[in-house]
This record gives sequence, structure tokens and C-alpha cells, in this order.
Amino acid sequence: MNATNKLKIFNDPIYGFITIPNSLIYDLIQHPYFQRLRRISQMGMTYLVYPGAHHTRFHHALGCLHIMQKAVQTLTFKGVAISDEEENALYIAILLHDIGHGPFSHAMEHSIVEDVHHEQLSLLFMEQLNKDFKGKLSLAIEIFKGEYHRKFMLQLISSQLDMDRMDYLRRDSFYSGVAEGNINSERLIQMMNVQDDYLVIEEKGIYSVEKFLVARRLMYWQAYLHKTSVVAELILTKILKRAKELTHKGITLECSKPLQFFLQNKVELTHFTKEILDTFSYLDDYDVLSAIKTWQFNDDFVLSSLCKMIINRDLLKIRMLEEKPHKDILNPYKEAFMKLHEVSEKDIDYFVFKGKIKNQAYSKESEPIRILKKDKTIEDVVQASDQLNLKALSKPVTKYFICFPKVTLEA
Repeated sequence: MNATNKLKIFNDPIYGFITIPNSLIYDLIQHPYFQRLRRISQMGMTYLVYPGAHHTRFHHALGCLHIMQKAVQTLTFKGVAISDEEENALYIAILLHDIGHGPFSHAMEHSIVEDVHHEQLSLLFMEQLNKDFKGKLSLAIEIFKGEYHRKFMLQLISSQLDMDRMDYLRRDSFYSGVAEGNINSERLIQMMNVQDDYLVIEEKGIYSVEKFLVARRLMYWQAYLHKTSVVAELILTKILKRAKELTHKGITLECSKPLQFFLQNKVELTHFTKEILDTFSYLDDYDVLSAIKTWQFNDDFVLSSLCKMIINRDLLKIRMLEEKPHKDILNPYKEAFMKLHEVSEKDIDYFVFKGKIKNQAYSKESEPIRILKKDKTIEDVVQASDQLNLKALSKPVTKYFICFPKVTLEA
């Protein structure tokens, strides 16, 4: 019997050919935990705004692996010592950094499990894979947790200029068609270096960093925080909330077994056993969409109405406001909808609500993007840049909104 050729290549529309560097990476990609990412959308409900945005977390993870390979090549060429073990650990850590995402990525992050961030779940998956692969992921986990002594390695995986952001901005821009989000990741990687154990960008690459930060801001407003994406994701979380509420009242809702488990049980981070982790790994976008298709015919008015909104893309009206709304602003919409339908005061909050979104392209409180000047001094990009708008980009911008059924406008 022939042994499997594990040095495969993937054809990627962004980078061309992506190579798998070794058999361990191949085996991790082949693992069911990772293959599940083929069924997790990268941009949640954004396809309701940009029809092309149907790419997956699987796509994104492979892209991150590819540009991490490029970053390691650049740094070693510039004399940064990276051992074979460290190199492989970087590839594993970036490949698996998003493995804990639930259905529709960020849209339902706290809806299925209680207050558990996807990075915490990614770590649980990595630790389980480490057992399955007899300790071969130990160094990758150490780097991922920020416990490895070479700090620049964590910055490659998680920082304000990491491989994750470099791939998702370029990839999401490509698939959504939002050209403003496109960045020159090759140039950014070529300008990378390490100084005093920090990841730095050489001074001549500062304009590429400025473009990267501006692109990030624009992608958030035009794609991730597009008002239709926001309201669709909120409806999705409310569907899950209502489904849990009905389930806890003893009503059985038709859906897949893994989804049924998380509807019936309140699962927190400390509850995760191997069995619960496996159950979570069986959950993907298809479980949720299939349930929504079924639940649109449910007898519960709230659940069926919300599900029909997603299925038919007939969403709640969302109105953006420049200032924080007055506490009574929702009352006319609530009264109008309650006149039209028999909805209780408690349940009206599923249809009429308010919220806010925040966009901050660069945070001065987080690990800074360091610019290596010609005299070998290091400066924060905001100080090093002659662009006044970079200072503006580091200030958080908050926008407020209200959501209500369109029919209340006619009432």
C-alpha cells in the first residue's frame, strides 16, 4: 500500500500556491477539528451585504500559514535565529489560532457557550490535539499563550500587525469586493525585522503600515460593522437566545444533536471535558442554518419571525445615531409593534432594541507597532508617522443605533 504524500499544495486565489511544509502540519489539517473550519464562515452574516463573502475559516487559516512561512524566511534571511522547532511551532500556532471559532465566527461567540472567547476554545482544542499528537504541539501552545521567552514570536501570531490581520484584511477585501481593505502584505513582511526581541518594521515600510491601519478602519466601517451585517448578527444571537429560552421551558425544538446539547445546557469554560469539546467540534454553520430553516415554521411567534428575517433577508430596520439615544426613544416603536401583534412587554425586546458599535484601528494601550529607525532607535508608529490621521485612528469612534421592525414605520 502506498504511503500518503503529505507535502501537498493548495491553490489559493490570493497568494497562488500554498505549500504544506511537513507531515505534522498535513496531519493537523486533516484532523476533523481543523476540517470543521471548512464549514465556518469567515465573515459571519456579511454575505447578506456582500454576496461574495462566503469564504471560510479554513481558507483564512491556510493563508495565515502561508504568510507566516514568508515572515520566517524574511527574518532568517536578515539574521534572526529561528530553530527548526521554533519555526514549526510558529506554523502550528498560526494554523490553529482560530480553531475555536463557533458557527458564523464572531456572530454567536457568546450565544452557544456562556462568555467563552474563541481564543480560549482554540487553546482547549490545541491542548487536546497535543495529547493526540503526543506532545508535538507543546512549544506552539507555549508561544500561543505568551509564555515563550522570545516575545516577537507571539507578536507574529497575536498583535496589532500579526499574520492573522494581514491575511483577513486582504482575504476579506478580495471576497467582499471592498477594495479599500486591500493591503500590501508582501511589502509589510519584507520590512519586518527583530530588534531587542521585539518585532519591528523598518522605517522605509512606514507608509505600508499607515495604509494597513487605514485599510483596517475602512474594512470595519464598510464590512465588519456595516449596519446590515450588525443587525443580521444581532438577529442571529436573538434566535439562539429565544431557542434556549423555549428549550428551558420544556419545549423541544427540532435541530441537530450537538446544537440541541448546547440549547439544553449552560456550558461555561470550566465545564469543558473532552466529550463537550468533541460535541462543540460537531457544530458548524450548517447546524444553525438548518435549525433556522426549520424554526421559521415554529408556533412561537418570536422564534419564527426572527428566523424568517434571516432566511428571507427581510431584516429589522437599523437606524444609526451620532449621539447616545434617549432612554424613551424605543417606546413608540414598541407600542406600534405590540398593537400589530400579540407580543408581551418582555418579548418586545427581541424586536425593538438599541446598541452601539466601536471602531479603533490602532490602540495605544495595546502592544504598539514599532518602527525601527535608521539610527536603530525604536518608535511607536503614531510618533514615527508624519500623518496626522494616524493619531486620529488611535481614538475609538463609537456609533449608536436603534433597531425596530420596518412595519412600525407604517403603523
